[in-house]
Amino acid sequence: MFRAEPTKRSEGDAATTADEEDAPGRDGALGAAALTVFAGVVTLWPYTSVVEPGRWSFVGMTMIILVAATGFLLRRLRLPCLARGVLRVLAQCIVAAMALTLLLVPQGALLGVIPTGTTFSAVGGLAAEAVEQVQYGTAPLADTVALGTMLAVGFAMIAIVLDQLIATRLALTAALLVAVVGALPMIITEADANLPWFVMLAVLTLLVLRRSIRRDARSPISSAALALGTGAAAIAAALVITPVLPISATWAGAGSSTHLDPSLRLGEDLRRPAPFTVMTLATKSSSAPYLRIATLSEFNGSTWAPDAAGLQPVSEGFGTADWSDDIETTEQRTSIRITGISGERLPVPYAATKIVGASAGWQAMPLNRSVVSETENAAEADYTVTAVGVQPTREQIQAAAATVEPATDIPEFIASTAQNVTADAATDYDRLIAMQSWFRSQFEYSLDAPVEGDFDGTGADAVEEFLRVRAGYCIHFSGAFALMAQSLDMQVRIVVGYLPGSRSDETRGDESIYTVTSDQLHAWPEVHFDGIGWVPFEPTASLGTPTDFLSSTASDDTSSDGSAPEASAAPSATPTQAAERPEDESGSTTAGDDSLQRLDPAPVLLVAAGVLIVLLLPALVRLGMRMRRASSARTGDAGAAWQEMRATLVDLRLHVSDADTPRVRGAELVERGVDAGAVRVLVDAVERESFAPAGNGTADLSKALGRVITDLRRSVDRRDLVASILLPSSLLTGRAPRSTASN
Repeated sequence: MFRAEPTKRSEGDAATTADEEDAPGRDGALGAAALTVFAGVVTLWPYTSVVEPGRWSFVGMTMIILVAATGFLLRRLRLPCLARGVLRVLAQCIVAAMALTLLLVPQGALLGVIPTGTTFSAVGGLAAEAVEQVQYGTAPLADTVALGTMLAVGFAMIAIVLDQLIATRLALTAALLVAVVGALPMIITEADANLPWFVMLAVLTLLVLRRSIRRDARSPISSAALALGTGAAAIAAALVITPVLPISATWAGAGSSTHLDPSLRLGEDLRRPAPFTVMTLATKSSSAPYLRIATLSEFNGSTWAPDAAGLQPVSEGFGTADWSDDIETTEQRTSIRITGISGERLPVPYAATKIVGASAGWQAMPLNRSVVSETENAAEADYTVTAVGVQPTREQIQAAAATVEPATDIPEFIASTAQNVTADAATDYDRLIAMQSWFRSQFEYSLDAPVEGDFDGTGADAVEEFLRVRAGYCIHFSGAFALMAQSLDMQVRIVVGYLPGSRSDETRGDESIYTVTSDQLHAWPEVHFDGIGWVPFEPTASLGTPTDFLSSTASDDTSSDGSAPEASAAPSATPTQAAERPEDESGSTTAGDDSLQRLDPAPVLLVAAGVLIVLLLPALVRLGMRMRRASSARTGDAGAAWQEMRATLVDLRLHVSDADTPRVRGAELVERGVDAGAVRVLVDAVERESFAPAGNGTADLSKALGRVITDLRRSVDRRDLVASILLPSSLLTGRAPRSTASN
């Protein structure tokens, strides 16, 4: 039945190789170079969000273009086939090395472009410096020579690999490399998912897929339509996937360093899955002090702005005392060593009066007794601060009035809440204590509730929501306390800093050593009292010990439970192993914080899933088409069955010509070892449909189709089989006609 007839297969078809477009003089060389440049841009672009654009981005793009241009020129030369790839890679490495030397480290190089031992030694030093910058920096990192050199070297190497993958039509591998390297900044930075990048990745995947597939020139219209449809689906998938990716992490990866942020954006640091040590304290006192990095006094209705006032060298001190001479004070000296934070601010206790060990570039801000610099970095700083603790008696602070500062634009709900909570209090201090007690007794500490309730902030709207939900963490407690105090016409500000930390077993002479971790970042409010100065309060539920000054009379020296907190102008805190993680009565952490004990894999998995879906989109589209045709074949649709058989041949890169008759094609299938009975069923069905369509749809052709597809897949090697699934060529070669008349 199956008579072998001459086919129209040419020797050129049979001899097609994976690198056929590399032949001299072919336009494929230019296409490969253009795709390499585009792939390099897609890979490099996300890094501009974590490293400030500048010289490094220019050099990186130069490397990508030079590598692509070198590959293009060498593809135009008639080189021996076996040596072609090796020579091309070698030439690209040489060109990249010379360009990097010229642009970045020309010192010591021959003619300024040929690297020498001095050049490699310099690059080694820059590499160590770049590692340190990444370890102790925060995104966006500064564009330094060290970091720029390492990025340029990295992108030059990536461009060389991409050029080879694209030239040899390994589309999936090239797209996967771009996806993994490009997605890395989103996984390890605080930025949200980069939606335009996902769209560009989808377009790139389509282009490299299209280039890797041998197009059928006989059906250009349907081929273009299918390509356009696949590309549109890829972009649509990117638009749907990326907005729901909860990307949130830090540039330091597992978290070996963090940046001192003077704002109230503390959530990311507090929610780190693996807290790390940021500094150690040494002091002779019975407890370590709170440490401040900034104060925020100006509120515009949505955000609190860090104070920016007059500065003076730390050698000149911190300004005049803000308290009267009749107020008792104590002096405490604390040595601080920074181990895991960086930035332009030094953590110091309040009220600092002297600092030793800080370089001359640091300046004091007398307004809030903080330490800042425009030229210095807190990383690895080691210094000692002398601070004064202001300790008025309860009677003194009750007799003093809070400094008046008329409130403006405080929502009625917040103001009325403050009035209700403080209705029974007679003095300003008692009003503040009433608010502090109310927050600590009626609210719940939670790192999750603010996120779930969509009010992770300190604006008026967020405070109103917090007062209703009654669950949040330090910025919500301090923000609500501050606005309620403002509504009572009191001068208030919010302090950003660190809790005292945990006492360790180590000592330094007669000094105790305390360890402060990244999740002990904290915020608390301060209210200004005439003659006393700024008085801090601790409204955050379950953290530390609330502010409560002792009475000057013996009868008030103890509280009802037989103990009282030490008189202090700073909230005292019982050192905990993980401040900002409240404990229940049994001493275990609350269920809401249990997730912080483990690495949350969701962001990484979701980003990986998004990338994987984009890369697998051609396979998913092809699977849908296969299922639809199989369903039609089940009802006896011979055209659908013949289409699927032809598409399978194209996917497997097997010969298929639309000039072949059904019997000729059937004979070829049998010669390849396909079951003759199954082939006969399909050939008979398609011939009947062509010449007697009225009889169509009476027999189930799905079993015969399935047997033919199974045998075809068995006839090719594993590599071709995997390629047929992941890179289905039939998507870009057009559809076979439903009628066999054109076959």
